[in-house]
Amino acid sequence: MPAKANLFREIRRAPQGPKVGAFFDVDRTLLAGFSASAFYRERLLSGRMTPAEAISTIRGTTGFLMGRTGFSGLMAASTAAWRGLSESTLIEIGQEVFDKHLATKIYPESRALLRAHRERGHTVAIISSATPYQVDPLARELEIENVMCTRLEVENGVFTGDVLKPTCFGEGKRLAGEELANRFDLDLSECFFYTDSSDDLPLLEAVGKPCPLNPDSMLAQISKERGWPVRRFQSRGTPGVEQIARSALALASLLPSVVVGTTVGLINRSQREAVNVAGSMWSDLSMALSGVDLRVEGEEHLWTHRPAVFIFNHQSALDAPLMLKMVRRDVTGVGKKEIANNPIFGPIGKAAGAVFIDRADRARAIEALEPAVDALKQGRSLIIAPEGTRQPTPRLGRFKKGAFHMAMQAGVPIVPVVFRNALDALPKDALVIRQAVVEAVVLPPVDTSSWTRETLDDEIAAIRDRYLEVLEG
Repeated sequence: MPAKANLFREIRRAPQGPKVGAFFDVDRTLLAGFSASAFYRERLLSGRMTPAEAISTIRGTTGFLMGRTGFSGLMAASTAAWRGLSESTLIEIGQEVFDKHLATKIYPESRALLRAHRERGHTVAIISSATPYQVDPLARELEIENVMCTRLEVENGVFTGDVLKPTCFGEGKRLAGEELANRFDLDLSECFFYTDSSDDLPLLEAVGKPCPLNPDSMLAQISKERGWPVRRFQSRGTPGVEQIARSALALASLLPSVVVGTTVGLINRSQREAVNVAGSMWSDLSMALSGVDLRVEGEEHLWTHRPAVFIFNHQSALDAPLMLKMVRRDVTGVGKKEIANNPIFGPIGKAAGAVFIDRADRARAIEALEPAVDALKQGRSLIIAPEGTRQPTPRLGRFKKGAFHMAMQAGVPIVPVVFRNALDALPKDALVIRQAVVEAVVLPPVDTSSWTRETLDDEIAAIRDRYLEVLEG
């Protein structure tokens, strides 16, 4: 934590304005792992990589790693088989790879770095040896307009098989940084460059603020000799033993929570009390054991109107225990039908009166929601994600109407809960919970008594706009 605090302090001390540049490498800097690996693995496993391309890529990579060829030779060997391929094909694959494999690997700390530089008005850019088909989807997600990378020759929308020189590697990165400095009138002596690789030493030496980030062994040694401060991020990539153990304990805490809840329910002859005790106990234990610190703004809005339909932006598998930790009692939920078949959470959800729907069958999904409306009328609140599915990034998905229809039918208010960064702790498809401070903003309850079917779209749009305001704030 102190290292990160020092890092942000250095940004705050830098001059304000666009003459200061903040340059970012991609692999192991903005995101964990290597984008090229994900790119080629997707082409290989999807059957879109030809045998010639596979052989050429292996030959080029082997020569590069053994020092027999340079980066330009590696790129030439890797892309020669693309001759005659439509550029639009790789653009499509690049976006697919980002959505499936890379979006959840973006370091939350790197997002924070970008935000800190933007608050100072700095010119932000990516300088990467990767191709646009790896970099551009990431740049769009992070809203980075300036991208310097290795580019391939394209004629009439088709690859020629040649690589444009110079490539953005080694000295090529230094040239890219100088080109940006000339284009935007940057003062290189005040510029920052974040990278993990000793291959980027020319640009690190050219800027006034070299920032080794998750450095390889050689860059770590160079940084030690030159007194460059080294930072390492642990929020993505291979988890440590402690994180794995914490996650296992968080999941295991479900059993004692159910035992205690069931015991209380039997003593009081109340199934609802059993669910209340088990749910609140598990949410507290699982968050404490996993190291997730939930910070809530607007907590008073959780209690002023009950029952209510509590909606949230769906970023993480942790959203359910996080919502339980806030709402606490007399609540049920709506989830996808696959959860009903889960040997652990299926029976527990059914005992709590949760409703499971088939998102692919709209007509049956609407019919299945009737028990949830009945639960609202009987005094239990409802937790539901209007996006319907988890998002791989903080971007807000489209809101479906089910939650809002149920609130109207039951005559209860909507209480919007905005998670700013739940995916910092557990992004989509991840298995290990990372220690994090998760921020939630509870907005004032929204009265639905005057809503009509004709005005519903406008009411939903207004609530979604409030989410966007909080997420962008």
